[in-house]
Amino acid sequence: MIDPETQTGWVPEADAEDDTEDMPLSMRLSIADTLTLGNATCGFMAVYFTTTGILIPHLQGSQETGMGRHSAATAVILMLLAAIFDLCDGLVARKLRSSPMGAELDNLSDLISFGLAPAYFVLVYGMVADDAHQRVAAVAAIVVLLAVVLRLARFSCVALKDGTFQGMPSPFGALTVVSIVLLELPFVPTLLAVIGVAWLMVSRVEYPKPRGVLAVGMLSWIVGAMGLLAAWAFDAPGGQLLLQTGCALQVVLGAVIPLFATARRVNTFRDNRREARTAQLP
Repeated sequence: MIDPETQTGWVPEADAEDDTEDMPLSMRLSIADTLTLGNATCGFMAVYFTTTGILIPHLQGSQETGMGRHSAATAVILMLLAAIFDLCDGLVARKLRSSPMGAELDNLSDLISFGLAPAYFVLVYGMVADDAHQRVAAVAAIVVLLAVVLRLARFSCVALKDGTFQGMPSPFGALTVVSIVLLELPFVPTLLAVIGVAWLMVSRVEYPKPRGVLAVGMLSWIVGAMGLLAAWAFDAPGGQLLLQTGCALQVVLGAVIPLFATARRVNTFRDNRREARTAQLP
């Protein structure tokens, strides 16, 4: 057919299926990408519950502690759920496939769930805690956020050997920061510990990637932490003690892994030096 205005051939519109087939690969979402978007959604909802359940009641002068406890537990559970999505999207991407924009989606989602959400949690803690200083807490929150930004940017640019991360992974760092806050330590130790975690995220300490048995162990740890938070939220017998025990274990893991990694690097350096000296002997 000829278009009377342009005098050119007119081509009928393609069917919807043809449009889908012609869609660039970069615009198609894979199953792994859908899990990544679930990660971002959980991070945003963690910010929402922190605001509506903790910050706003505090600003309104509410003395009800039950609502704040439930909201804090819900916010942290959402961060844990985001960590599960982050763990699963990598596994699914390796087993099936990932779209060309999968890596960018993963970084953006991690920034929301493991950068913005825990930093905001620290900020709100500085506003509602009795012995906290709001402005100092705001500085600590900014340090956490910038540490995650720098770590994710470095992860995109630096090629590392397979099976390791350089610096504490952002999901592990976010959960460690939140655990430090939930321990309800005095303000100064809490602040120093939070800044220490931020430093570990941008450090050169090597951390193993969660694969195989380690991935199963991490998933089990996250599910167990959700149970501890639920027990604490509903004021179960011993719930407070269980939560503090779980948070303390998370912090201990965050401190012990760098020590093992440093000891391994020192031993490797000594072995290489010893081999070099042996090779130089006649």
